[in-house]
Amino acid sequence: MGSSPKNKIKYPSLEKLNLPKIEKEILAFWKEQDVFQKSIENRKNAPSWVFFEGPPSANGLPGIHHVMARTIKDVFGRYMTLKGKKVERKGGWDTHG
Repeated sequence: MGSSPKNKIKYPSLEKLNLPKIEKEILAFWKEQDVFQKSIENRKNAPSWVFFEGPPSANGLPGIHHVMARTIKDVFGRYMTLKGKKVERKGGWDTHG
């Protein structure tokens, strides 16, 4: 049951995983293909999902907790998009003013 040199490798191993390079490639693809805007347009007749939030640093100086909260809020929007809802994003000050 162990591996032997005679077994073929099913998945290539990565000697160096360059995450910044991969991220740039993915972001370039999203920009070229206008992926985010298409996610909105493809759901133009779908029910909207709205998440109201306050300003990112209303209660003091910005800190890591603001980044963490923003990330968690983003996950909900992504999830609801995957569930077929139209989720237009507008960060921050939408509920104050």
